[in-house]
Amino acid sequence: MNWYLAVLKKYAVFSGRARRQEYWMFVLFNILFAIAAVILDNVLGLASPQLGYGPLYGLYALALFIPGLAAGVRRLHDTGKSGWFFFIVLIPLVGPIWLIIVLATEGQKGSNEYGPDPKDPSSTEGSGAALDSNI
Repeated sequence: MNWYLAVLKKYAVFSGRARRQEYWMFVLFNILFAIAAVILDNVLGLASPQLGYGPLYGLYALALFIPGLAAGVRRLHDTGKSGWFFFIVLIPLVGPIWLIIVLATEGQKGSNEYGPDPKDPSSTEGSGAALDSNI
């Protein structure tokens, strides 16, 4: 949960790096909360019969679009890729698979052009080291 909150604190920060754990824990909690929103829409009778979800899920998805995109860009930075690499997802079939593979690969050791290594406890970013002790 700390990783999810850390991403929300960096709501629209597209600079810097995000380690694998930060990104994938955010994705996990994002999916869980999205499922909860869909269930809540259906229980409250707000869900559209055609779509299967309602306004609660829509608002949640809209609110988390920018932080999710920013976390993805920071994750790409950790692997040494530009944030523009995210557009590879637009290539049918191969693009999404390639993006998942890149997002799942280990980040570059040490500093790169996007900032210090988030796993390095002596880095100025420090988010990785600080959150590890809380988990």
